[in-house]
Amino acid sequence: MDKLTKKEEEIMKILWKLKKGFVKDILAEYPDPKPPYNTISSMVRILQEKRLVGFKQYGNTYEYYPLLSKDAYRKRFMKAFISDYFDDSLPKAVAAFIEEEQLGQQEVEEILKLIKSK
Repeated sequence: MDKLTKKEEEIMKILWKLKKGFVKDILAEYPDPKPPYNTISSMVRILQEKRLVGFKQYGNTYEYYPLLSKDAYRKRFMKAFISDYFDDSLPKAVAAFIEEEQLGQQEVEEILKLIKSK
């Protein structure tokens, strides 16, 4: 599976939050300015074609739900991110966050506890 586009990710995040919804429900979750209804409808159909979103039909109306969990996507994305930017090295990725001062002492200690618990 390829990485989702920014717009696809936005829709998936909304569906993960809602668990299921119609296009109007997805649109209601967007901040202003909201994209056109037809744009959301088209994007959801693309996600459905990619087998990331399923649907239940009620006459001419479709209720959509995610087939890919947020956790499964996060794992795939993080693995690709670490591979692409850190030579497939988790220690290099963590070091980069530490060097950029993205992690404070408390966060480093939490990570160390997680590592020791494994």
